[in-house]
Parts: sequence; C-alpha cells; structure tokens
Amino acid sequence: MVGLENMAFLSMSVSLVTYFFGYMNFSLTKSATTLTNFLGTAYLLPLFGGYISDTYLSRFKTCILFASFEVVGYALLAVQARFQQLRPVPCNASLGNQCEPAESGQAAILFTGLYLVAFGTSGIKAALPSLGADQFDESDPKGVKSLASYFNWLMFSVTTGAAFGVTFLVWISSNQGWDWGFGVGSVAVLVSALFLLMGKSMYRNYVPKGSPILRILQVFVVAIKNRNIPVPEMTEELHETYDKESGVTTDILQRTDKLRCLDRAAVVRSELDASELRSTRSWKLCTVTQVEETKILIRMFPIILSTIFMNTCLAQLQTFTIQQSTTMDRNLHGFTVPGPSIPVIPLVFMSVLIPLYDRIFVPVMRRFTGIPTGITHLQRIGVGLVLSAISMAVAGIVETHRKSVAVENNMVDSPGPLPLTVFWLGYQYAIFGLADMFTLVGLLEFFYEESSSGMKSLGTAIAWCSMAFGYYTSSIVVEVVNKVSNGWLASNNLNRDKLNYFYWLLAGLSIVNLGVYLMCASWYKYKKMGMKQIDGGNNGHVTSEGKIHMSIA
Repeated sequence: MVGLENMAFLSMSVSLVTYFFGYMNFSLTKSATTLTNFLGTAYLLPLFGGYISDTYLSRFKTCILFASFEVVGYALLAVQARFQQLRPVPCNASLGNQCEPAESGQAAILFTGLYLVAFGTSGIKAALPSLGADQFDESDPKGVKSLASYFNWLMFSVTTGAAFGVTFLVWISSNQGWDWGFGVGSVAVLVSALFLLMGKSMYRNYVPKGSPILRILQVFVVAIKNRNIPVPEMTEELHETYDKESGVTTDILQRTDKLRCLDRAAVVRSELDASELRSTRSWKLCTVTQVEETKILIRMFPIILSTIFMNTCLAQLQTFTIQQSTTMDRNLHGFTVPGPSIPVIPLVFMSVLIPLYDRIFVPVMRRFTGIPTGITHLQRIGVGLVLSAISMAVAGIVETHRKSVAVENNMVDSPGPLPLTVFWLGYQYAIFGLADMFTLVGLLEFFYEESSSGMKSLGTAIAWCSMAFGYYTSSIVVEVVNKVSNGWLASNNLNRDKLNYFYWLLAGLSIVNLGVYLMCASWYKYKKMGMKQIDGGNNGHVTSEGKIHMSIA
C-alpha cells in the first residue's frame, strides 16, 4: 500500500506548483506558499490520525478510512482539471500575460480536493508503519531483527513508489493532462487500499483501549496536586497495576531516574479508596507506566525539534534545485528531463543503497555492537544529520560552478539553458537522499519502539511532524535571510542571486543543529520495559520486551 500511495502523493509534491501557476492562475509566490502549506499540513495532520488510531479505531481501519478520503480528494482534483468551467480562463499571452484570478467557487473546489488528500494521507502515514511493525513479535529475538529490517524495507517501498511518481505520473500530467495525472493518483490509492483489504484476515491488530493523551494529562494533573509530597526513593512505594482487569496495556514501563517530579503522580495517598487504586482512569492516582509514558513523550520532543532544520534544508533543496534545473541542460539522449522529475536522482540512489544497508551494513555492524539494528536509532539519526550538512556544502559548490559557467559563456541574463548538464545536481541530491535514508527511517523506528503500546501510531505521527515544521519554517528562513543579507535571493535570476552563499549558510547552521542534537541525544535515556502477567490476576511480572494486546483484524 505504501508504495502506491506515495507514488500519487510525491508526484503531486514536486509538480503542483506548475498546476497552480499554469492552470489556476496563482502567482509564483502564492503557488509556492500554497504548496508549502499543503505539504506542511499533510505531515502535521498525522497527529490527528495517530490519535484516532490509538484511541478509537484499529490501525487497519484507520488506513482504510483515511484512504477513502484521499481517493475522493484526487478524484475531485481530476474533475476540476478535466472541465474548463471549473478552472479560471487561461492567461492571455497576447495581452501581456493578463490572468483572471480563480473565482471563489473554483478555489473552494481546489482547496477541498487538496486538503482531502492531505487529510487522507495523514491517517495512512500515522497508522500504516505501525500496522506493519505490529506484525513482529518484539519478545522474540528473530522478531526484533525482522522489525529492524521492516523499517528499511518500508523506506524502500516509499522510495520506489516515489520514483515511479516523479517520473511516470509526472510525465502523464505533463503530456496527457492533469486530469489523467490526478485520476491515476486516485486509482493508485484505491488499488492500494484493496491490496490492504485482501490481507485483512492475516493481520495482528492492536486493540485501542483509551486515549494516550488523556493518560498523559492525568499525570500532569495528579503530579501538580501532589506537588508538596516528597518523591519516594523506592520504586515499590509507587503505584502500578499488574492484573488483567485493570490494565490499559499488556506491558509495563519500569521507573527511570529522570523527571522525577512526575513520579508524584504515582504516589499512593492514604485517603484513596480501593476503587481508585484499581482504576486506570483516575484523576487522583496514576500508574508508574502512565508516568513513564509521559516522560518518554517529554524526552522525545528535543529529539524531534533538533531534526526540524534538516527538513527545512530538504524543503529548500526541493524548491531551489528545481529552479536550478530550468537553467541547465536537461537533455538525456534526445529526451528532455522534466524539471519536477529531477528528484528521481536521490530516489534511485536510495533504492539501491537501502538493500545494501539492510543486507550488508546492518549484519556487519551487528557483529561488532550486538545491536539488532546494527547501530542505535539515535546514532542513525545523527549520521543523517551529518550527511545533511555535507549535502548543503556540496550544493553550494555545485551552484558556484553553475554560476561560473554562466559567466564564462556570457549567459548571466540569458533565459536559455547553460552548457552544463542537469545531472550536476545529482551530487547534492544523492548525498541528501542518503541522509534521508538514515534520519527518516531512524526517526520512524525510534518513535515506534520507544512509544508504549497504547501510543505507537501517535509516536509515528510525531516523527512525521519534523517534516511538517520543516516545510512551514522554510519560507520564514528565506525571508529572514533575504532581509539580513540585503537580497541574496531577491532578484528572480539565479545567475545573479547568491544561492551558493545561502547553501553554505544552511550547511553552517546544520552543523550548529547537529551539536544541539548530540546534546539532546546524550540526555535521552531509552525506556525500560516489562510484561504484565495476564493469566488469572497474577500480580508478579518479569522483565522482558513488552507485548501488545492483539486481535485478528
């Protein structure tokens, strides 16, 4: 499912600016802003999808429900692209490119379709990775190794689907019409949902048992109420439930030493009655597991915040590299490579490297470290951040070379393509694709495994939020740099702009961001898990990798 869904979504991500500008008569600025807001929303809404999945629906049902919204969104866009009366009159080149703006009804259709797609893909992004990961038994060493491989192959499916999207689907939109492009996207998501439905009887599916957000709020409220109570030194003095009847999840989290002020929420006060001691929804007493869930979420925030800047760099690379490609020679053996298809370079690169990483790098590193994933999740994210900084530095070098070619050939103000192949951009894209392979997969795996069983989808959604805030902050970064630098990127002519300086600035800031990340990662402490005994109310428990309560979907 993930490959087909990403084929449709990523093809839109790289080419919608063309549709907004050429077919909806948006200005270049409004086109770029509309796309950035759309992508930011698509990566932020997984928080809602994750909440729905963990609290009310199973992950399987969430995927199917939200896929239906995405199908309708693409279909609505296809209908608008098909019928001229639903779009503004094309710009008149003979009258100085005068354009009639889109009417309110036309804009309403466009934004309804766009945000149905954003809403639909958000639920899939939150629930689908967790649904796949739920199929592996984390209490089995073989299952742990398979889970580590799963996230790599999930990324492989994302990249291969995206590669088809930015080539095949972009070609359809450019040559056969946008109605065909959106229509194929709608069919692709529909077929992906049908494929998921075919395996319904085989899935192990998490059964929602309450709101993780409510459990976290209870911890804060009770901790504030008990703020004058001393924190016990012994874990045995804190409240925990082990019996089958009162458990919200089937795994427990062991007490950690950090953020001890929150432990007050699990202190048993003498005035509490028996029903409150057994309740998991009490606003007077929380379990150690609830407290540790809250601690995990707090410890995760610095990690996700320190990865936002990498995605800000990604947003700049996606926009400015496409603009750079329009000034370069895009011929490939007689075929003109469309500008929006340039991102296929890192996608192909990643599609080749991911199997090598999973089959060679991980087993070799596993022998040295003893870690099922070869290196820890935080180490993997850190490697990606280093590669991101290198990519920005290389981008600055490539842009300097591109500008020198323009000067040498007296083409600084020429609209024609420079005698420089577009595949020079492949260096920066390939390195950033490698960075994405490390960081994005590391984030998804980190947030899934570190989240408790009752908030796996929400944890996955938090990982996507890094991309959302990266897109939202990208335009702010450009505006601030333009003002401070007196217009490095203000002339609308890349041959006269200082894009290379901008890339080097991003490389320098990426190094600073890496330092912040290393401090956050060194502060983070991985969770300790145990497993509840659910056979007949046994009050003992054993230290183990926790299991989650599953049912057949």
